[in-house]
Amino acid sequence: MLPFFTDPYPDELIYSAIARYHFYSGNIDYKDTLEEVFQSRSVIPSVEIGSHFSILAEQLVSNYSVESLLAKHTIYPYYASFLSKQRQKELLQDVQVDGKGLYTRLGIVAGSICRKNGLFYCPECATNDIEQHGEPYFHREHQLQGIDFCAHHELKLMKYPIDFSKQSRIEFIRFDKKLMNLSMIQEVELKEFIAIQIALAKMAYQLLQVPIHQFSRESINLKYRVLLRERNLITTSNRIRQKELYKAFQSKFPKGFLDEYESAINVNDEYNWLKVITRNLKRHVHPFRHLLILYFLEQDLESFLQIEADTGPFGSGPWPCLNKAANHYKEFVIHEVNVTRDFKSNAPIGTFECSCGFIYARKGPDRLSEDKYRIGRTKAYGDVWKAKLRELAVDGTYSIRALARMLGVDSKTVKGHLASVEKIEKLPDKVFPPMLHMYRKQLLKGMQQYPSYSRTQIRQCLPKEYIYLYRNDKEWLFEQLPIIQAKEKPKSIVNWDVRDREYLSKIKQLYKELIELEKPVRITISIIGKRLGILSNLEKHLDKLPQTEKYLNKITESIQQFQIRRCCKIIDRMLLEQEPVLLWKVQRIGAVKSHHFHEIKPYLEEYLRTKQEVKSYEQTTG
Repeated sequence: MLPFFTDPYPDELIYSAIARYHFYSGNIDYKDTLEEVFQSRSVIPSVEIGSHFSILAEQLVSNYSVESLLAKHTIYPYYASFLSKQRQKELLQDVQVDGKGLYTRLGIVAGSICRKNGLFYCPECATNDIEQHGEPYFHREHQLQGIDFCAHHELKLMKYPIDFSKQSRIEFIRFDKKLMNLSMIQEVELKEFIAIQIALAKMAYQLLQVPIHQFSRESINLKYRVLLRERNLITTSNRIRQKELYKAFQSKFPKGFLDEYESAINVNDEYNWLKVITRNLKRHVHPFRHLLILYFLEQDLESFLQIEADTGPFGSGPWPCLNKAANHYKEFVIHEVNVTRDFKSNAPIGTFECSCGFIYARKGPDRLSEDKYRIGRTKAYGDVWKAKLRELAVDGTYSIRALARMLGVDSKTVKGHLASVEKIEKLPDKVFPPMLHMYRKQLLKGMQQYPSYSRTQIRQCLPKEYIYLYRNDKEWLFEQLPIIQAKEKPKSIVNWDVRDREYLSKIKQLYKELIELEKPVRITISIIGKRLGILSNLEKHLDKLPQTEKYLNKITESIQQFQIRRCCKIIDRMLLEQEPVLLWKVQRIGAVKSHHFHEIKPYLEEYLRTKQEVKSYEQTTG
């Protein structure tokens, strides 16, 4: 137990507190300080987090715990919310002992970005610390990778002139105000960058205040999906629209910003960080890139963490029946929703079918809890609703508008249904014979006796009645019969590994044929899928065909790439026929518009120069 300790100031790194302890204790040898604090002379101090926290907490008596030190006086909360639950447990164990696996699990070693090569401070924060506490200290928010501004004073962080990486590994550095530049006058940064940098700094500070294990990579991913779904960036089959996401994300940031922060996205890389962060739970992404995603989604951390986890465009069931004529109106009795896609807007359409025969649909996604009680279109009213309408109409005390209000429909709908009933009931006997009444009653009696029977089963039980009504009163018959149940398609077992290898072989062969065509065609997934008759699988199940997907990403061409290949082929032909290569002529033969040709012209010039140099070399050596 230490006789005294320099209690950490608000937001101070534990490293900084120990550095102050070394100074005030009067120790000359840093190993003496290590032994007093950690009961070991071989501990290597770490600025960002550290290790041997269990011993440190014991030395500081009951005022501190491992969790409180980790949460309030290290940069760990910057990473914690974006780690898997399993990795959070492992890291908590690491810091209690020697911490050997700590930085590898965080990704600071291998996957680190925007690595800071020194200690940083905010001039105004340091000035306030001196006034309030008599000395400056290391604020953990100023040491975060990727954060270049102070979240409170919106000043660019200054670098302390002493570089800890060039000092002894066991030396503790303490801020000395004599070496600090406390001037508030700073160089002007790019204005278009500053607003984003400050917004990211504020989110990073908020992140440090979040309880370290309240969220995890798994729960954060589900929150992302809610916001992506609102922007129509998730398909009805729950897949991310990666191309649209990439374009929208790129347009959110000014040119050069992502490059400066080592976060540029290679769209051709199947494992670029934007794809990983939105769909692969096994891989971890640097927290700074999560902040970029939050900025793109126009969220601050507080609002983002309050978002409920994604449960699909219409939430998780059950859903209410919205048949006003039913006794279970607004009760949650529908357990399945059929989700399809609107062909115009690509928005999800949910169809809800109740056992009472009432079927309604609406366009999603649901954004408010009240949306679950909204009907976009009624597809079928069902027997219960129709029976209630007839019952109220026979009473004679209600107007058409009153009936419509009571049953939750338009007046025209009520008129239409009543007109069809009256049309049948007012037919003369010669058109509406007694036998029709008899067979109607027999059919209804049979349906009451066997309420769970399908149309086919009813037809088998009452063949005579069914065929008579089918021939003479077909409209009435189909209104009474149960709704046709969609047959479940038999589930086929597909060996996707075998299919992946088969597709890869066929595509490689086709690619050779396409690339050798006299008249070039653009290599796309569509043309490959159509020619091989596998387009549906390539569009819907490409994620199950990893080798095929990787090869397609390699060979498929953008419009610009195709234009370059087509023009290069023309250049080759001109050189072969010993014809002067004029680029304007190449443009005309290749049918490339001028503004597009201007973009690809440097590539063609380089290609032509290379070909001519090769030809010249062959002639010289030959």
